[in-house]
Order: sequence, then C-alpha cells, then structure tokens
Amino acid sequence: MTDDELREMLIPFRTQAVEEGYPWEDIDPLPAEEVDRWISNVRPCAVLTGGGDGTVAGAFGGPLLLPAEVPDPEYPYLASVDLAALPKDATDLPLPPDGLLLLFASLDEPDGEGNYGQAIYVPVGTPVEERDKNTWKGYPGDDHYQKIVDSYPQGELRARTEPDLPYHSLPGFPNAEELVAVWCDASGRSGHLQVGGYADQEDSDPDPLERLASSAVHEVKRGRWGDGEPVSGAVEDWVLLAHWNPNISGREGADVQWGIQRADLEARRFDRAFSTVYWNP
Repeated sequence: MTDDELREMLIPFRTQAVEEGYPWEDIDPLPAEEVDRWISNVRPCAVLTGGGDGTVAGAFGGPLLLPAEVPDPEYPYLASVDLAALPKDATDLPLPPDGLLLLFASLDEPDGEGNYGQAIYVPVGTPVEERDKNTWKGYPGDDHYQKIVDSYPQGELRARTEPDLPYHSLPGFPNAEELVAVWCDASGRSGHLQVGGYADQEDSDPDPLERLASSAVHEVKRGRWGDGEPVSGAVEDWVLLAHWNPNISGREGADVQWGIQRADLEARRFDRAFSTVYWNP
C-alpha cells in the first residue's frame, strides 16, 4: 500500500484533529500544519482481528505445531500468523514472504524487567508435530494464572492493512500528546493483534521500543537472555514485530510488544525477538 493510500485512510483522523479535537479529554482542534507533519510519519501495519472482512491470515490458539528439533516454548502459546496470507505490503518490515510466525506471551504480573514472550518462525514445508500447549514453564499450582492463560482468545484471525501513527512524543511536535490522544480515539483498536507499525501501550512516552531495547540489553548483561550474543540498546536498530492488546478478564489495560533488531529480522533470527508487557491494573 502506498503512502498516498495510507494518507487517504487517515482523512477521518485529520478531520477530527483539525476540526474537532477530542472534547472527551478537553483537547481543542489542532493546527493543520502540525497534524499534516504528524501524518507524514505514517507506517503500514497488519491488524488482525476475530471479525471483519479481511483475509483469514492466522488464528488465536489452535493446535501448537512445531518442528521436532524446536524445544518446548517457555511461554504460553498465543497465535499463529500465515505470512503469505497477509495483504501485500501490509507492513514495511523485511518479513519472509511465507511460512508461519508463532507468537508466545506471558501475562504474569510484569515487574518492568525481563523477557515475557518469544516468536518462532516455521518455514513452509517444514515437518511439524503437535505439542502439548501447557508445557510452558509456568507456575505449577497457580490456578489464578492458569485461568488467565486459559482465557487467551481462540479463533481465526482476519487481516487488513491499516495506517499507523506514533503513540509517543516526537521532537518538533508541541502537541504530540494531544495528537496521540486523537489518534487513539480515531483508530478505535482493541483486543487486536498487530504486525508492524508502532509500539503502543497506555504509557507510551518514551517509545515503548526504547524500554524494550533497554530491557534486552539488561537481560543480556545478566546472562538471562540472548545466549551471550551482543544486542543493541539503540532504538533505531529495533522494529516492532508484533503488538497484542489482550482485552481479557484479569489483565485489562495490558499491552504486549514483540521487538526484534532489524538485522536479526533480515536474517530470520526470530529466536532473537524480545517481548515486554505493560500492565496498569
């Protein structure tokens, strides 16, 4: 999808920002020049939801199918994304053209540190076997957390290409906070899985990818992630692989981000994806 097509899809956002603002948060109409500069940061993303008219491009849940040589995942299974079924140019990421991207995430009470998920890429034609989805390294006897995992969504995911704008402040935008608020209202996303675009969470200043990169560096230094390989703490070396807004009972207000260094993504080193969870109970 071209930038012009993405900007055309942002006409309702621009109209709201310039003519209405966001009365719910006492935000007056914003300067058109600044709104247009904000729109220039548009990026495409694939938004996957349980309904709508998009192409079936994956599923929440379902059987966990992995190659025999892949160890049991460390985190609960969330979703599979069929990369070949994503709309053409749905993201600006150097993703493989086909194969399955499997996403795993923990919604245990996050403490702001550590890795909370993983991504596994299964190329087309790879022999797979079904695994027990409850072999993740959880908390035996923790019925409360098991109940949360059992409430992860299930069912097919339909994908559509949408424009995405930043959820964090940018230099040179005096009304960045107000622009983010209007964009969140205009986009109307909730309970979705997203591939590409910008990282989003309730507290998005600074860019959540900055926190993710910093956490990855910290975990490498502690010897708890990365198998001793170096990792960059510079946010410009990272991209958002995926984002999930859980919208499930007991974890309302949570947001999950999977980030990966661009060089690792280009090399299809999905084992180098790092995940953070923000939760404001």
